[in-house]
Amino acid sequence: MFQRIMLAMLLILAGIVAVWGATISLTNELPADREEVVFWHFWSGPDGEIVDEVVTRFNQSQDMYYVRAVSMPGNNFDMKLFLSITGGAPPDLINQDDPIVADWAFRGAIYSMEEIAPPGEVEQMKSWLLPSALSLGEYNDRLFAVCNGLDIRALYFNRELVEQALAEVAPVELESVEQLDRIAELCTKYTEGELSQIGYLPDPRRLWAWGPVFGGDFYDEQTGQVTANDESIVKALDWMTGYRKRLGANAVATYRQNDQSLPNKMFPLLAQRYAVILDGQWRVRDIEAAQQASRAEDQPVTPYGVWPLPSKSRRGKAGWVNGNVFLVPRHAKNPKGAWEFIKFWTGMEGHEKDAAKLCAAGGWIPVSKQVAESEEFQTYLNAHPLFARFVEFAATDQVPTPLVPGANRYYREVNNLVQRVLYDDKVVDLTAELSALDQMMQEHIDRIHQRPSFAEDHADE
Repeated sequence: MFQRIMLAMLLILAGIVAVWGATISLTNELPADREEVVFWHFWSGPDGEIVDEVVTRFNQSQDMYYVRAVSMPGNNFDMKLFLSITGGAPPDLINQDDPIVADWAFRGAIYSMEEIAPPGEVEQMKSWLLPSALSLGEYNDRLFAVCNGLDIRALYFNRELVEQALAEVAPVELESVEQLDRIAELCTKYTEGELSQIGYLPDPRRLWAWGPVFGGDFYDEQTGQVTANDESIVKALDWMTGYRKRLGANAVATYRQNDQSLPNKMFPLLAQRYAVILDGQWRVRDIEAAQQASRAEDQPVTPYGVWPLPSKSRRGKAGWVNGNVFLVPRHAKNPKGAWEFIKFWTGMEGHEKDAAKLCAAGGWIPVSKQVAESEEFQTYLNAHPLFARFVEFAATDQVPTPLVPGANRYYREVNNLVQRVLYDDKVVDLTAELSALDQMMQEHIDRIHQRPSFAEDHADE
């Protein structure tokens, strides 16, 4: 009885989503002789306006397709998608930034680009994308997602604090992890026995970056095995916990908690609570806004710099990458139109200027070398030198969260484990902890592979 009620409720919800989607499509009149492309995305506010602008430019650039953008910020994006498919009214294109590509591909909920586009164009797209961008969309040797914006992490530093501590000019790049440790120690200060400034403090979410830097891999694609207990990942986590051992778990946890009390969610680097912080390119906006405010008030302008993650192993990678990706839901009514819009957004087939204009407006890292090197985007980089560093790093050997079913959970479980060991003085066996996580995730992924796919469940529809 309960199962029948739940099924009925899901069907009702699916119908609601389908009707809602159709209603959205009718809010603006579809131009004559155009095929509609319904595009779901999560941007709102200023970023949403930028998306609307690129949609308008695409619609004006040709006379076959008409993209209608629908902003859907909030949670449960996957549920909304699957309900729309069940209700018979999926969008033609969606944009996501969670590590769900392999999950949705395995379930048969999205098309591969090979299914909707000419083979030559798919190969051209693979060559067009930076390796770091391409890595976010390939699963089982097929391109299931096309990256349209990269997120790169690097080490921001307050140049004044670092140079005062070193009594010399800050290096252009760090030579080693040990050099970072030394700078962190010199920049850490106490006031009346309490931490008042920390040189550097590892973020629990960034074992995904430091693990590869140390030479580790979280997944073996050849054997299909989870490798969270990779010796190099254990070493990276041990290095991260070294900061907790030196500073004290309670002091570290309290300090992190106080970061949340900064007014207007201020970037803690701007409050001089840290000398060095690992974060993404979007923080350039915060830094430039703070510097502009200082100039307007005729106050000294604090200089900042950006370092790539220092090398630790000859097998090590440059860091961790994620980003936004385009996906085409199965049973979409206009996948060909979706593909044309994807090409336009990423700058392929002569649209480099449009892509450069879009990336400059949003402060987004281009997914193509040709767009990044275009005259239009180079002008933007010359005016934003900190951002230029992130564009430079995007072309290096950055690795994503493994593209496997269950990746979203894998990402969360690793972060939870690291947070636990970083904020607790209890002595733990890191190898044993990571091995237990390894086994749990392997069993989880194996169970997923035993389930029928979404496409199989709906094969008769």
